[in-house]
Amino acid sequence: MAQMNFGGVMEPVVTREEFPLTKAQEVLAKETIAIIGYGVQGPGQALNLRDNGFKVIVGQRKPSKSWDKAIRDGFVPGETLFEPEAALEKATIIMYLLSDAAQIEMWPTVKKYLTKGKALYFSHGFGITYKDRTGIVPPPDVDVILVAPKGSGTSLRRLFVEGKGLNSSYAIFQDATGHAHDRTIALGIGVGSGYLFETTFQKEVYSDLTGERGVLMGALAGVMEAQYNVLRKHGHSPSEAFNETVEELTESLIKLVSENGMDWMYANCSTTAQRGALDWKGPFRDAVAPVFEQLYNKVATGEEAQRSIDTNSKPDYREKLEEELRAIRESEMWQTGKTVRSLRPGK
Repeated sequence: MAQMNFGGVMEPVVTREEFPLTKAQEVLAKETIAIIGYGVQGPGQALNLRDNGFKVIVGQRKPSKSWDKAIRDGFVPGETLFEPEAALEKATIIMYLLSDAAQIEMWPTVKKYLTKGKALYFSHGFGITYKDRTGIVPPPDVDVILVAPKGSGTSLRRLFVEGKGLNSSYAIFQDATGHAHDRTIALGIGVGSGYLFETTFQKEVYSDLTGERGVLMGALAGVMEAQYNVLRKHGHSPSEAFNETVEELTESLIKLVSENGMDWMYANCSTTAQRGALDWKGPFRDAVAPVFEQLYNKVATGEEAQRSIDTNSKPDYREKLEEELRAIRESEMWQTGKTVRSLRPGK
């Protein structure tokens, strides 16, 4: 395990150099990996593992859109594509990649097939961390492990195809076989991780829920709406407000920040933009810090988890979700965005 300097803090990470794909293939040579859940993370992880030479099968209900997608992706019914129970029985490693709510619903079935020596794999610490709420308590004679790619399954697959990788965290909740570490790292390399950094199930879910509700989605959407609305209120056109709020961020600046860092971004913009950005960074940070503290506390107490469980388990969940998404989609801001995207060169 390599020690890397992250902003002055030394942190252990696992890279492809020290744990190459050939080693991962050796570790998992006798394993049958069942993907349970072919929705958000399932396809990317399944396809990357398969392309990397691992024995992968998919467990999915039929008829369903996910069953059809698995067939389109080259999984063959009766050979590499099965109903969940059949896949669970064949597997030595069960990759439990259903949504959190669906994991709760299917847990009694999965638990039946967790025989001694198998591994139960997660890409999210939710079910285990909030086990008092989810009821997901694995038997003591199986490995319970986690690899959590820091991005969507779509991004994981796209970067893999491009010969790149998406960084992942990993954790071991239960090592029943004595081989949980090697199994975990091998799976992390197999799914296409750039590098792997260690965490715990609890820290993964706390950071993940905070990030999703914060900078990655909730805060980002909220801040963009706030700026767009202020510009519109003061007479700016929808096109101008959207371009200054979203288009310039997503099509130009964020890519430069990703490639070079925020200090480079500041150093390579106009002196007027530079001075203003530096002056206003502090007030924005201080304004939102209490909101982030409140958010983190709600995650840590399990309040956010319970709201997710309660809401996502309701029979009308999909209908209510579509209503909320429709409101965003049909807002002036994102209707403007649709037009702006259509005007990009090459569209």
